[in-house]
Amino acid sequence: MFTQITKGIKVSVKTNFEGTFFKNYKVHYAFGYTVTIENQSKFPVQLLARHWDIFDSLKEMETVDGEGVIGRKPVIQPGKSHTYSSGCLLASPIGAMMGYYHMVNLGNSEDFEVEIPLFKFAAPFAIN
Repeated sequence: MFTQITKGIKVSVKTNFEGTFFKNYKVHYAFGYTVTIENQSKFPVQLLARHWDIFDSLKEMETVDGEGVIGRKPVIQPGKSHTYSSGCLLASPIGAMMGYYHMVNLGNSEDFEVEIPLFKFAAPFAIN
């Protein structure tokens, strides 16, 4: 598990290897990840957007920006959490992701960024 706390918001990520498949005569490696965002602050917060840097050992770094997470912009009350799962396709069996969430503190309307820790992907057969 990979964990980071920024301004009272704890982000924890768990990864898993989903398998390989062929598409357009090339092998692809599928990885899943589950993110838990826990509000340890005193104010409700809302996740508005995300920014991802995706590293693949066989390709250039890819950047992805978008609204919310999996179609939602969750409001997270103090002491509560929001969990979601998503996935990533890589050209190699080894990679990583990191980024940040753009959030707003609903108590004082302050915008802020919450770091998403670097988390790694590795197919079991690619690890010594």
